Amino acid sequence: MSQRKLRLGAFIMATGHHVAAWRHPGSQVDSGVNIDHYIEVAKTAERGLFDQVFVADSPGVAFHGDDEAFSRQGRVSYFEPVTLWAALSAVTRHIGFVATASTTYEDPFLLARKFASLDHLSKGRAAWNVVTTSADNVHGNFGLDKHPDPASRYEQAHEFIDVAKGLWDSFEDDAFQRDPASGKYFDPAKLHALNHSGKYFKVSGPLNLERPPQGYPVIVQAGSSEPGRELAAASAEAIFTAWTSLAEAQAFYRDVKGRLARYGRRPEQLLVLPGISPVIGRTQEEADAKWAALQKLIHPSVGLNTLHTFWPGEDLSKWDLDAPPPYIPDAPPGRNSRAHVVLELARRDRLTVRQLYEYLAGARGHWVVVGTPETIADRMQEWFEGGAADGFNVMPPVLPESLDEFVDLVIPELQRRGLFRTAYEGRTLRENLGLERPVNQFSVKGEGRKVA
Repeated sequence: MSQRKLRLGAFIMATGHHVAAWRHPGSQVDSGVNIDHYIEVAKTAERGLFDQVFVADSPGVAFHGDDEAFSRQGRVSYFEPVTLWAALSAVTRHIGFVATASTTYEDPFLLARKFASLDHLSKGRAAWNVVTTSADNVHGNFGLDKHPDPASRYEQAHEFIDVAKGLWDSFEDDAFQRDPASGKYFDPAKLHALNHSGKYFKVSGPLNLERPPQGYPVIVQAGSSEPGRELAAASAEAIFTAWTSLAEAQAFYRDVKGRLARYGRRPEQLLVLPGISPVIGRTQEEADAKWAALQKLIHPSVGLNTLHTFWPGEDLSKWDLDAPPPYIPDAPPGRNSRAHVVLELARRDRLTVRQLYEYLAGARGHWVVVGTPETIADRMQEWFEGGAADGFNVMPPVLPESLDEFVDLVIPELQRRGLFRTAYEGRTLRENLGLERPVNQFSVKGEGRKVA
């Protein structure tokens, strides 16, 4: 039996995850709309043998705050992810592509067709990051009077995923003969109309595209709220999550893996991938200096704006930046778990307002590790072997600089320890992640087969 290996994704946030990254000399300032930048980043991730690259996305401009803070944001213009990944699939061979799409604001048929197309274009390297969209300022872009409540959004998400899978199963795997001699192009008996009629969707089908190479694109879920965990247990094959301590990460890992059995699934069928934002130096002093230099680039208005979500309606400009927040509220009901993580961090460590926004500026509440390649590998190994993670979503603070450093310095250290691959194992994203290819629900009953 082969040794268990880390699964690694590169979480790409245009200029980088630090809120002031666009001001850093190691970034590409126009990266949100610079295809050459994304080509460079994808090729670097593939050189580092990453499983996948991932971009978050929202169907609208997500910002709360005044024009002073807004004018200093570097994340207001960026590509739609499926379009971007389709372009990058032509200049890469192995890396997988995770695109975010909303079950609240997308159409199931169009989404299923779009992701099936990406899977074919990339020859089996597509993944769908399922989100219900927590931002309440995008409904107007879709003709709605208000943002749906969390319970409705998650209920809709379950049905949406079922519809998408049914559409991907429209054609059986061997439906197309394409035999010029007989003149038979495909077997109509192996084409299945979905004819779905549910609470939220009515979709007849079939999809006008044959089954994706992976059967289904890999299903990813981001978010760790109670309904998010349940959605992941029911349908996801990887979950992106955010924790700042080993104990919290271990508890989440046990919880979400423990939910799988009631859906007839095994623990290895869901990969838990916490975010980690590594600030790398060849010495600890160098790493600390890099982190300090980044923090100095944060304008106070931008820093305070990162706290707006957690203190809604509060005039934060009146707060003393070098004192703890005047009060720490309970996490609002119905929101994702990021609020719980951030507010608990503030409460536990008694951070000042400035310290809190400086921490959030690095990776929005994800785990920031400042250190040498050996130190970063130590921490990753501790979580991986300690029942807290199956791998990580690596969140470079500055792009492309920080990803280059991770590939050149940390990846060799992980390989030296036998924790990470030295070559890709397969051709598809599923094969490289060790995930099963699902069977077609209309042709065969039972579990998916294990990919060799």
